[in-house]
Amino acid sequence: MRIFKRLTILFIVAVVSLMLFYVVYMRPRHVVPILMYHAVSTEKGDSLHVSPANFRKQIEFLHKANYSVISLDDLVDGINSGSKFPPKTVVITFDDGFEDNFLHGFPVLSKYEMPATIFIITGYMGNDAEKDYLNWEQVRVMSDNGIDIGAHTRNNVYLPGIKDYGDLKKEIVGSREDIKSALGIDAMYFCYPIGGFTTAVKYIVKEAGYKGACTTNRGWDRSNQDVYELNRVKITNSDCVKPLHFRAKISGYYNLFRSLKSGG
Repeated sequence: MRIFKRLTILFIVAVVSLMLFYVVYMRPRHVVPILMYHAVSTEKGDSLHVSPANFRKQIEFLHKANYSVISLDDLVDGINSGSKFPPKTVVITFDDGFEDNFLHGFPVLSKYEMPATIFIITGYMGNDAEKDYLNWEQVRVMSDNGIDIGAHTRNNVYLPGIKDYGDLKKEIVGSREDIKSALGIDAMYFCYPIGGFTTAVKYIVKEAGYKGACTTNRGWDRSNQDVYELNRVKITNSDCVKPLHFRAKISGYYNLFRSLKSGG
């Protein structure tokens, strides 16, 4: 009986300790996960590609599990106003503007009425030399149907590597001007190629009129309170093969357990 009582006490202590750990430490550090996709294609051997079948499974999981998929704009407005989001809230983004986003990703998102932001490399849009990328008409169709269009520079360049201030402005401000010229809309969000940024880069992004900017796992803000260096979670094919890994990534606590890199 003594052993049974001791085991019972240890079990209760363990349960209470876990509950306190969650309530006191974990819960206040919950961050709405911003999912980062690139290509939705059958190309293999590249961690930047998710097959159409796996993308559909991931989106269907979010739908069936009653996740609230909100726009990046709603997230930023909430951060700025100090709002609290429900635990099962996520944001979906795509980088680069591959044509397969329109062919394979957009139809699935439309089916489930889920918003997303696609960050496009404006110099690649409709460029015959860049055949795997969207054209402006495809971008317009998505923009008119629930997909927000963000800027990802003109030429997909690593911004910390550019030392000339004028050249930085051409990439950051110029991509916003290109979107305005082609679509008649103001791109409200920017995405740093490869996640790289500096203090000067962030300054130009703010001055250009963007409401916020996305990185990868760079910067030192695990809580995503700085809307100009929003950390995101890369989603890959393996996240469908390993469902628990995908659930961990969309839990809102992923940033706590991964190392963050400096901005540059």
